[in-house]
Amino acid sequence: MRNIPNILSVFRLLLVPVAVWLILEHDLAAAFWVFVIAGVTDALDGTLARVLDARTKLGGFLDPLADKALLVSVYVALGVTGYLPSWLVILVVFRDALIVGGAILYEIMYGDLHMQPLWISKANTVAQVVLAAATLSVVGLDMDVGPTLGVLTWITAATTAGSGAAYLWVWGRKAASDGQDQ
Repeated sequence: MRNIPNILSVFRLLLVPVAVWLILEHDLAAAFWVFVIAGVTDALDGTLARVLDARTKLGGFLDPLADKALLVSVYVALGVTGYLPSWLVILVVFRDALIVGGAILYEIMYGDLHMQPLWISKANTVAQVVLAAATLSVVGLDMDVGPTLGVLTWITAATTAGSGAAYLWVWGRKAASDGQDQ
């Protein structure tokens, strides 16, 4: 039972190339449903890990890896196909590279980084997921959402930039504090 959440995370990782391929093949309806399935497995693995007391160190890495791999890959694919603006895709990818690179650098320089997701980061994840799902549904399922995609694009951009800046601020302050302790 302890492995079920990890199996779901691995399954979500395996859905990444499927979603990307479907987007690149312009089968956005199928890509939408793969994205939904990935989202359900994300919610399910977290819930099961808590309910079954099945949190593992591996799961602590697999779950965010699967989330990042899915979102970044879907954003890149939607950008390459022209369904999302390239400037937004660059912003999303840069923010994630900044966070991962910053975490690695911090770990190398100061050791033992304890990642705590910031509220703006959680809001950004929600915005990114909603924009990706809305884009896939508009294009793949011919849904009419009016100006919603434009609004979601700017919300996603704002939370992406805000989240990246917030992590830089928090880690910069922590690094300055840890640097004085040495």
